Amino acid sequence: MRCPSCGYPESKVVDSRSADEGASIRRRRECLECGNRFTTYERLAEHPILVIKTDGSSEVFDRQKLMRGLLIACAKRPITPEKIDGLITSLETELRATQRTEIKSKDLGDMVLARLVKMDEVAYIRFASVYKDFQSVEEFSQALGDLG
Repeated sequence: MRCPSCGYPESKVVDSRSADEGASIRRRRECLECGNRFTTYERLAEHPILVIKTDGSSEVFDRQKLMRGLLIACAKRPITPEKIDGLITSLETELRATQRTEIKSKDLGDMVLARLVKMDEVAYIRFASVYKDFQSVEEFSQALGDLG
């Protein structure tokens, strides 16, 4: 693992503990060159989950892509990146527990929204406005009405 600060390829593990309810291992590392400390996560390599898009094309489920979208939706809200990571992990765990290898993007978005509405209604509306591709104020207003 290369140091994110100086790029040196050698580091030592300072601390190791279970994370994501046992789904991964969190490791604190220290660069042997510059002494910078950083965190890595080790996850079990599993079969990829394919996301079937509305146009019929498919792509491999990408945690980081979903994380980026959720970070934007949760900007300036009291939601930590750890909570967002937990949301994604619970979603991925649910998909793997049902042994699904494919999911429609609509179903995936609905699963995200179901979890996000419990965390923060503003973040929910932000994510829904992009995911549901609101084209009018009426559609936006309808989504707000559904919350209350």
